[in-house]
Amino acid sequence: METSVNDRIRSWTERIREASASGTALCIRGSGSKDFYGRQPFGELLSTDAYDGVVSYEPSELVVTVRAGTRLADLETLLAEQNQMLAFEPPRFGGGGTVGGCVAAGLAGPRRAAVGGVRDFVLGARLIDGRGDVLRFGGEVMKNVAGYDVSRALAGSLGTLGLIVEVSLKVLPRPVAEATLRFEMNEAEALHRLNAWSAQPLPVSASAWRSGVLHLRLSGAAAAVEAAIARLGGECLAKDAADVLWAGLRDQCDAFFDGDEALWRLSLPSDALAVELDGAQLVEWGGAQRWLRSSAPADRVRARVAELGGHATLFRHGDRRSEVFHPLPAPLMTLHRRLKSAFDPGGIFNPGRLYEGL
Repeated sequence: METSVNDRIRSWTERIREASASGTALCIRGSGSKDFYGRQPFGELLSTDAYDGVVSYEPSELVVTVRAGTRLADLETLLAEQNQMLAFEPPRFGGGGTVGGCVAAGLAGPRRAAVGGVRDFVLGARLIDGRGDVLRFGGEVMKNVAGYDVSRALAGSLGTLGLIVEVSLKVLPRPVAEATLRFEMNEAEALHRLNAWSAQPLPVSASAWRSGVLHLRLSGAAAAVEAAIARLGGECLAKDAADVLWAGLRDQCDAFFDGDEALWRLSLPSDALAVELDGAQLVEWGGAQRWLRSSAPADRVRARVAELGGHATLFRHGDRRSEVFHPLPAPLMTLHRRLKSAFDPGGIFNPGRLYEGL
């Protein structure tokens, strides 16, 4: 097995060196479950889809290392056997999502506001850069990229920095108890309540508001969950109904995500006012993430979100030929370009997937 693994990596390094020499663009992809995300991908396909398997797993140390093509669903099955989980709840997109794609996309699910995002759980990585060199990060500092927290920088890079080969992730124990409460209230009241509750010692692990209904998930010790239920009130959902609700939001298979209208992902301060744009809304992460299905012009959406102190990403549908992510200030764009140049000097990895020229 080790021979085949080494052969696969050797073949990738050779192909990357050839592509760099000829200036050939490479489209890095796992299963393709997130092809919709970011600007339209192009270039010769370089797939990690079949490069799967667990390299090491130490349940007592809460660390697992897997190859990039490992399915999230398979990894979570393994973790569940030890009563552990990927706490940031990455979307699995129908079971097709891979660990490499999970890190590259940097997407997290309902528990994000309580435990942190993808980058907070990446402990190390093995990467092939644009020169065809195999690099390891996590406790090591590479001279050519000194000053960058490389493992975390990969989260959300959409394959523009290099080919992720392996990833080491921190895992956490599953909560002993969980319950989901339902409240009927308008958006303004929901935002007010969520921000008030966030300042209190409550075991809130997820929240979601839409169409006049707020759902709140509590996770932790049984006594803490029971005390919170007694304190907050509301209607307690049956476990099956709660599981369907949170899985639908995590994997974006909930009915809210259906349709052909542009779907915007809005990142805002949790205490920001209501967005007040035409279209259906779903509010998560205590108000910090808001989804908007709307036909409103992109400049109008971004202007309103910027006014509230946030940024907007065209997540699905809409015009993906122009910029999909919120425009960056010049200093941040300069930093992005320097990071790209350090890892991929020939600009061959997923060119333009994040921004024009990146």
